[in-house]
Formats: sequence, structure tokens, C-alpha cells
Amino acid sequence: MDIAYRRAWFLVDSMNRQSTKPFVEVIIGGKGGGGARVTEEGEKAIMLFHRFADDFEAFLQTEQKKLRLG
Repeated sequence: MDIAYRRAWFLVDSMNRQSTKPFVEVIIGGKGGGGARVTEEGEKAIMLFHRFADDFEAFLQTEQKKLRLG
């Protein structure tokens, strides 16, 4: 995504705080190391985002056709 690691975690934290259920869960490190995983709620949000993006792109293409002269 070409953004700083700290900025990415700030955005993840912001999304988690604004949602009723977290989108990303942090896994505390230990012998095997830590990490993060996208939750089921996060997966739903990703799918919804892509659906909105597709709908918006279709809307823009329709509106662009209306603006063409000739």
C-alpha cells in the first residue's frame, strides 16, 4: 500500500475503534512470533468496500457518457 507501518497500524486501530466488532485481531508474540489476522467482520467490510467501489465505478462511467458531446 506504500504507507508507513505506523500509519497502517493507526488506520487499523481507527477502524477497529469505530466498528462494533474489530476488523483486525492482534496476535501477541511469543516463541512462534506474533502477527495479526483479519476477522470475519473485517472480511465482510472488505467485500462491502469492493462492492461499493464497483458500483461507484459503474456510476461514474454512466455519468461520463452523459457528459460527452456529439
